[in-house]
Amino acid sequence: MVNNSLGVNSVAELVALLKREPGKYNFGSIGNGSLSHLAMEALALKSGTKMVHIPYPGSPQAMTAVLRNDVQMACLPAISVTPHVASGQVTILAVSLGRRSVMLPGVPTLKEAGVDVEVDAWNGLIAPARTSEPIITKIHDAVVGALAEPAIREKLATQYMEPAPTTPAQFRARIDADLARWSPVIKALGLKAD
Repeated sequence: MVNNSLGVNSVAELVALLKREPGKYNFGSIGNGSLSHLAMEALALKSGTKMVHIPYPGSPQAMTAVLRNDVQMACLPAISVTPHVASGQVTILAVSLGRRSVMLPGVPTLKEAGVDVEVDAWNGLIAPARTSEPIITKIHDAVVGALAEPAIREKLATQYMEPAPTTPAQFRARIDADLARWSPVIKALGLKAD
């Protein structure tokens, strides 16, 4: 998402602007090493551009910074951005998911927009390593059952969240894929845990 004063209406226009003036524009994130930070750095790496990172303590502060044009762009949760689109101050250029969002179907993915970056925030339950299979199964079944409830799905939809129940093996594979996806970006940035 970008502040409209930037004068770009697509990812291609943003990339062209960033290439013309490398290091001139700022992006906000919800903190160093956060998914919103890594997403924008991955966009810069994949598109051959350079931006300046300004971390904030959370989405509200980062969104306020974009609205005030303290930073010109950010990758934030949809619930933080969508209320501000109608004001004409910001434009959503792309979603970072690997597929179009059912909640924002008219917005292309970054991949569709020409930048091979996929970012998807998720929540999940992780149990201690030696948790028995029957307990894992019982918890899994309860969570999947809850996510099927219309009231739960409606509540998640108000937050622009789509439930995606998986098996424990699928969830493990997702975690492994994320580790493989973000390790090169973290290494390229020289990020270290504090």
